[in-house]
Amino acid sequence: MVGTLIAESVRVGAVMRDIALTATKIERADLGDIQAGQPLTWTFIDFEVADEDAERLADALEGSLDPVGGWYCDFRNDDETFVVFSGRTFRYPRGNHAGRAAAADYARSVGVPEGQLDWPV
Repeated sequence: MVGTLIAESVRVGAVMRDIALTATKIERADLGDIQAGQPLTWTFIDFEVADEDAERLADALEGSLDPVGGWYCDFRNDDETFVVFSGRTFRYPRGNHAGRAAAADYARSVGVPEGQLDWPV
C-alpha cells in the first residue's frame, strides 16, 4: 500500500510503534489552510506499508491524528483505499464511489476544506 502522511497532522505526544513504514519521499510545501486551523507549511511523507499491516496502521493513525484542523491520512493499493481520521477509518474497494463519498462527507463534517478532499477514487 502507498500513501502520504502529513507530519503536522500527528498530534503532539502521539506515538506510533511497531509498524514498518518505508518513506519514499519527504517534501515540504506551503499548502495548509490557515482558516481551517492548519499550519501553512506542511511536511509530506510519502510511504509504503505492507498490505498485511494496513489495518494496524489505520488503528495507529486513528489514535494519533489531531482531531482539530481537518486532518486525515489516506493510503491504498490496487484493490482498496483507507481514509483515516482521528477516531474513524473508512475502508472501501478502489473505484467505489459510494465509499469515497461517505469518507468525503465525514471529512467535511470534521472541517476538511473542500480543496483537500483530493485522495484518488
